[in-house]
Amino acid sequence: MSGRIQRVRHELKLRELQVVKVDHLTADYVRVTFKGETLHDFVSASYDDHVKFFVNEADRRDFTPRSYDNVAGELTIEFALHATGAASDWARQAAPGQNASIGGPRGSMIIPMDYDWHVLAGDATALPAIRRRLEELPANATVQVLVAGPEAASLPFNSEAQVTLQRYAGSEDLLAAIRALQLPAGEGFFWFAGEASVAAQVRDAVFVDKAHPRDAARISAYWKQGANGHHEDLS
Repeated sequence: MSGRIQRVRHELKLRELQVVKVDHLTADYVRVTFKGETLHDFVSASYDDHVKFFVNEADRRDFTPRSYDNVAGELTIEFALHATGAASDWARQAAPGQNASIGGPRGSMIIPMDYDWHVLAGDATALPAIRRRLEELPANATVQVLVAGPEAASLPFNSEAQVTLQRYAGSEDLLAAIRALQLPAGEGFFWFAGEASVAAQVRDAVFVDKAHPRDAARISAYWKQGANGHHEDLS
């Protein structure tokens, strides 16, 4: 990464938490609020961060810290519910009083907010990070958001920034839109997260076809069809 991007490390801790609130934002998207004294020193410095959520002793998955409050000792995580999967099964039946464990984040990649433009794109798994980033960006930021899936159709995307929002039915339409996208002039940052095979094609479109600099992008595979617990940086 260039000097514009700052990487910081955090002390790795296992935190025991309890569910205090569950909000079904859509039929396939759930926001869960956890509470615990161990959150007093929790740190998440970037919307691109992820924590390990321990579904059970043998199964752990990566999730974006959607929001947190050290004083209140609360952490919110949003779950996109898939047809199958241990984390989705857990989130479907989540209820106040249940216990949970998380670890991390190990570190943060802090992306400046003063780029001339930002592109945020991805499928349902990217929505927590995108929604968090939009809330953090200042009013003078220019942002293009491209999202896919039924969850994206009804979720709000709140921001003070100047946002152009495009919603697509699925990853094929999203990929076509990214390939056709004309990146604005000036210095900008491109961010994408989604399924591994789609992310690989986005990487080629952004770095090869559009010749966008690698040190001004983050393209991640948040999941892989047929695999459990996949998380890979492709940029």
